[in-house]
Amino acid sequence: MLPLEAESTLTDRYQTTVPETVRRVLRLGKRDKIHYTIRPNGEVVLSRAELSPEEDPILGKFLDFLARDMATHPEHLQAVDSSLAERIRALVGPIEVDLDVPLRPEDE
Repeated sequence: MLPLEAESTLTDRYQTTVPETVRRVLRLGKRDKIHYTIRPNGEVVLSRAELSPEEDPILGKFLDFLARDMATHPEHLQAVDSSLAERIRALVGPIEVDLDVPLRPEDE
């Protein structure tokens, strides 16, 4: 079998998109972590990072489902009304929740 090759470009912020062939081979999904092994000759091996015990793969799959559903059916999105906001406040107790604060880039 011939080795697969792929390349990508770094942005001004040193970010890149992992090519689709690499994502498929490593079975990477959104929010998955990537592990880099740097060899003495300068070669870098990219692999899928193992999950740590505190990471929840089910939550990641659920968040991916929500993201796909929102992209596919934006008409289902609704504003949070005041009665639902009050119910949320009652459920989370003294935890501060500000529904107007934008998500951090890593949370989008």
